[in-house]
Formats: sequence, structure tokens, C-alpha cells
Amino acid sequence: MSRAQISALVFGVGGFGALVAATASNEWKVTTRASSVITATWVYQGLWMNCAGNALGSFHCRPHFTIFKVEGYIQACRGLMIAAVSLGFFGSIFALFGMKCTKVGGSDKAKAKIACLAGIVFILSGLCSMTGCSLYANKITKEFFDPFFVEQKYELGAALFIGWAGASLCIIGGVIFCFSISDNNKAPRMGYPYNGAASVMSSRTKYGGEGDFKTTNPSKQFDKNAYV
Repeated sequence: MSRAQISALVFGVGGFGALVAATASNEWKVTTRASSVITATWVYQGLWMNCAGNALGSFHCRPHFTIFKVEGYIQACRGLMIAAVSLGFFGSIFALFGMKCTKVGGSDKAKAKIACLAGIVFILSGLCSMTGCSLYANKITKEFFDPFFVEQKYELGAALFIGWAGASLCIIGGVIFCFSISDNNKAPRMGYPYNGAASVMSSRTKYGGEGDFKTTNPSKQFDKNAYV
């Protein structure tokens, strides 16, 4: 079992889980309206719902009712994150088939190709997530520092950092999987049978037989005729 492949699988599956959490989270951008701690109000917005809560504990969410009224960058981030999650899922499946410790996937060469494919899929998943989170963060940052933007300004939410972390893990796991193909392609060591004991025994038998032949032959020559 290759330690590199185990490490790659841990990174890839961990990154995939982080991408799922970031996609489902509603904290892509946050804002706080507070004149005091008691009257504080938090507003969260995600890819699928807008939520608001206050210091008294009430919390309400409203989903985006229609796709056509959602801003373009949100729709683009939705597509990128869905693609990232889908690629991460298939990358995890390919990674399990490409592991040396599993009995499925065929020969070592076939497993090496599957592991390399899993690495490529993980890298694509990480790039999709990185692009989606960066696009969303860029929009928030531009609006926040724009002096002519008069609407409510938001800050970066926790989901963006989770998405960046998951993308990094997927990319690292994918790179390790791609380099693990070199371990699978190494030529196995040639085994040479040890026949030393058999040769010694055979030589002893051979020389022992000759010795018997030599010792028995002279005894046959000294018969009664030799003394007559």
C-alpha cells in the first residue's frame, strides 16, 4: 500500500467535503447592523438563500425564488461550485479504484492510469472552486471599496474561506495522485532461485558414488586367483 496514495486520498476526500460544505453554506457574504449589542442584526447571503438574524436569537432565511432575477456572478458561482462538487465526487470514486490496496481496477498499470485520472479530476475540481470563490470575493471587495456604491455593503463570509481551503486540498491531493503513477510504473525486482543447497547435495552424491565405485572395484580384483 502506497503512503503517497493514502495521503492523496485524505487530501482529496477532505477537500471534497469542504467544497460540499461551502456550496451549501449561506455565509458567502455577511454584514452587521448594530447600534448596540442588544439590537445587533446580522445578514447572511449565500448562493441559494438570504438569511437574517438578531441578538435575540431569531433567525430567518428566504431562498432565491427565481433564477432569472439572480445576479449573473451568483449564477456563475453556482455553476462553478456544482461542477467542483461533481468533479470531486467522481475523483473520489476514481481514487478508490486506483488505490493499490483495493482489488478492483485491474492490473497495476491500469490502477496507475486510474489514479492519474483521479488526480486530474481533483485538480479540475479545485480549480473550479477556486475560480468560483475568487469571483464572488472580487465582487464583494469591489462593492465594499466603491465610494459610489450606496447599497448595503457586505464582507467576506466563512464559506469563501472554506471553499478556498477545500480547493487547495483537492489540488494538493490531485498533484500527489498524478505523481504516484511513477511508483506504480517501477519495474519489479527480478527474483533468482537459490539452488546452492541442491547443487552441494548433488555434488556430494556424485562424488560419493564415484568414491564407492573406486573403493569397491579394487576389492573385486583381489580374488583367489591372485594368490595362486
